Amino acid sequence: MSEIFPSNGSPARGPRVTARALLLGDRIDVAGLERSDLLSTAPLAFKAGQDGFVALFRFGVAVLVGLTPLEEDEVIRGLRQRVVGEFARHEEETAIIELLPEKEDQIPPGGPIFVKDLSPARLVVVADALSKSVVLARDEKAAAAVFEQVEPFARFLAERGRRPAGRREILKHIGNALLVRQRVSGSVAVEEKPDVLWDRPDLERLYARLEDEYELKERATSLHRKLDVIGDTAQALTDLIDTERGLRLELIIVLLIVFEIIITFYQMWTGQGGH
Repeated sequence: MSEIFPSNGSPARGPRVTARALLLGDRIDVAGLERSDLLSTAPLAFKAGQDGFVALFRFGVAVLVGLTPLEEDEVIRGLRQRVVGEFARHEEETAIIELLPEKEDQIPPGGPIFVKDLSPARLVVVADALSKSVVLARDEKAAAAVFEQVEPFARFLAERGRRPAGRREILKHIGNALLVRQRVSGSVAVEEKPDVLWDRPDLERLYARLEDEYELKERATSLHRKLDVIGDTAQALTDLIDTERGLRLELIIVLLIVFEIIITFYQMWTGQGGH
């Protein structure tokens, strides 16, 4: 494994390192992790293992670069108490970073990420793109799952002109749709650039290439469109249920009025109306 932070301070010269973005949970509590050897504060980044690098994002992602499997397990175990809403299965995004000091940063289609050096700033830029990609992957799956649940109801409504039976099941699907929309909207600002670019504008091109490689903007736009459809579908089903409930209440009121009229006429007929 190539050395990411060589002791002599010169750029690392090695073949490749692996970067893994792991979505551990809904949120990572980074309060209290500040220390003197931090490489970055937004995201919180520091050295780990023998030659590795870790970046922690508050929206639940840890990006591990250049760590052995044992070192990765140690870092994840150390974070477990800080993960809020830990997932049973960790979503993962993996990338290969290759050092080519004589060339500009570039990302060939389907190939590794070529960088001029493995400085903390460049690794933070790569980690930011990977973290957003892995969160989008989770959210895309969640949205697709809700679509699969809601689609049969929409088809039934289109074909029959009425909502399907099973009001409780419909309410469950509406709840799932709203939860996905709430969790995804604003969980991570994909359109925002990493803070490190304010100090390192020379890395703008690297981030733009990463953004294109992982189609971050396109995926975010597509996801928000799906969330809008999910929200509209949930609203339509809710309106149908509310309308049916209103009609039932009106029918009950009418029946009560008719019943009262019948009782009144009966009392008048039997001569008990004045008593």
